Parts: sequence; C-alpha cells; structure tokens
Amino acid sequence: MTIRARARVFSFIIRINMAFKVAVLPGDGIGPEVTAEAVRVLKACGGDYDFQEALVGGIAWEKTGTPLPNETLDLCRTADAILMGAVGGPKYDNIQPPSLRPEIGALLALRRELELFANVRPAKTLPPLLNASPLKGDHGLIDLVVVRELTGGIYFGEPRERRENGTVAVDTCIYSRSEIERITERAFSIARARKREIVSVDKANVLETSRLWREVVTEMAGANKDVKVTHMLIDNCAMQLVRDPKQFDVILTENMFGDVLSDEASMITGSLGLLPSASLGNPRNGKPFGLYEPVHGSAPDIAGQGRANPIAAILSGAMMLRYTFNDSVNADRVEAAVEQVLGEGLRTADIFEKGTKLISTVEMGSAIAAKLA
Repeated sequence: MTIRARARVFSFIIRINMAFKVAVLPGDGIGPEVTAEAVRVLKACGGDYDFQEALVGGIAWEKTGTPLPNETLDLCRTADAILMGAVGGPKYDNIQPPSLRPEIGALLALRRELELFANVRPAKTLPPLLNASPLKGDHGLIDLVVVRELTGGIYFGEPRERRENGTVAVDTCIYSRSEIERITERAFSIARARKREIVSVDKANVLETSRLWREVVTEMAGANKDVKVTHMLIDNCAMQLVRDPKQFDVILTENMFGDVLSDEASMITGSLGLLPSASLGNPRNGKPFGLYEPVHGSAPDIAGQGRANPIAAILSGAMMLRYTFNDSVNADRVEAAVEQVLGEGLRTADIFEKGTKLISTVEMGSAIAAKLA
C-alpha cells in the first residue's frame, strides 16, 4: 500500500470515530427560536453530531461591528455542514456602508466565500395543510424543486453603484459558461432522483445572459438524453406556476429568477414557514457541503413570542441529513414526523385554522422530536 493510500485509510478511520461538525448560525429575529428546535429534532434522530454555535447577521454586527465575524467564517470553513436561522430586519436596513447590512455582509458573503453555488428549494404541499394553499382543492397539491444558481447574476455582478449624485443606479448581470454548466449539472443529478424532467427558465428573448444560459443548457441536454429538458420564459413560468403547478418537477434557473419563483412556489404550499432550502457547494470529505436554512426571513415582529413556525428549519435539518450526511433513513423519519404531527391537528399561528390546536414554537419542536424518540 502506498503512503498516499495509507493516509486515506487513516483519514477515514479518524472520520468514523469523530462526530460530524455542524456550524449553527441562529442569526436574527426568530432565527434562534426555530434553529433551536431544528437542533432538538436532529439530536432526537440519534446521530453523532457536534453542534457549534456562532454569531451571524445583525446581532453579530451589534456585538462585533461586522455581520460575519472571522471566527464565524473560520468555523463554517471547517464544518461538515451549516445550519442557519435567518438574518436581517428593518432595524438593520440603513447600516452604512451597505456591505455591512446582514443580507449582503453575511448571507451573500457566506455564499461567495464558501462557493455555495446551488440553491435547492423544494416546494411540497403537505396533505394536512392543503386547505392553507391559496389554490383551491387538489390544484394546490404540488411537489417540485427549484434549483437556483446562487453566486452569479445580478446579485453579484460589478459595477454595482449609484451615479450622477445618486439619481442613476447600476446593477450588472454577468454569467459565465462554467457557472451555468455547474448548476445545470446539479439539476440533472437532482432530476435523476425524481421524474427526470427539467424546465429551464430564462428570458432569452431579451437578455444576452439568458441567451447564453439557454445555449449551454441545450448543449448539456444533448449529452444527458435520459432527462427531458424544456425551456420556458420567466414571465410564462410565473403564470404557469399558478395556472398549472403540477406540470413542474425540477425548475432550473438563474439567481434572481430563482429567488422570485421559489417564493411563489412556496406560497402555493400555504406558508413560507414550512419550506426548507439547501445552498450546496463542492464536496467535502466526499460529501456535498451545504448551508441549510428555512426560506422565511427573520420576522422580527413575532420574535421572542413563541409564535414562529419551526417546521421549515426542521425540514432544512432533514435536507442536511439527506444531502450532506447521506442519511435518507433519518431524513425520511423527520419528514414523516412533521406530517404526522400536522395530521394530529397541531398548528403554530401562521397555519392555525378552526378545528386545530394552536401551539408554540417549542411545543411544535417537542412534538416532532417526540415522534423520533
């Protein structure tokens, strides 16, 4: 056996005797409340995880002068996965310079620094909550995934500035072939585990970046004929999501379009408080590295009141089990526990309806964890 081969074996032996390190970034508003319940549920699964907490977002700016302290970034760089709550809120909207605002200085910075280029957002209606969907009857029963490119496009393009005494604003949308190829590759991988169908969304009739996007996706579709690929313009896709959402399985799109479409899809399920997401990068230790967080924001208006819905954070933990730790068994158990608790009529304030039982954030987390005990 070569020295390199022995080193690999030794590294593997060390890994199986160590807990996986999970960086926990509670953040702002309801972030700490929902993240605590996600950790509670993950612990109930019985895995060997070392949860290490760190500051991020507005609270980090208040305490350290930066929304992403070096200690937090260092922890994330050495972790096997990241579980995040939420960042930002109105009290931080006017921080100057804008680069210190939580959404830019923490969230976008983490995506850039850790190369988290693939945002995976499932939107699945849970049958016990079908009545919460704004679409009537079975029309609102959907199960789709938005695969959004996360580190390119208009959110990261330069220049990004004000001109002519602030009366003119400039944002730049840039995409390279390599950026489009790697997110499309990830979409093919996800589609193969589902129905093998992708709808690629762009604005190729107007935007040059979208024309490149369509060219690259079409070229890659020719080399991946086991997956059906169709193209749709963003405005038509937004309309079709309301008209006939069941036609979609995997939606592949660029950064800004994905931001809008994933929020639209999430509302079809009934509540932003229900939906998880994964921001995935290149593999670490042979597994996809990712940051897992609920789709919803920090909701500072209900922070500290026990009214927040922790289900999106809990399901984000399930995504972490599935994608990074290859533990589909416990991921399925968590998702089944969520559906079982909802089927028993337990509800947080955002999904409460007549005939159900209103419970707190902690009570919801405890009920789900109890199903896993």
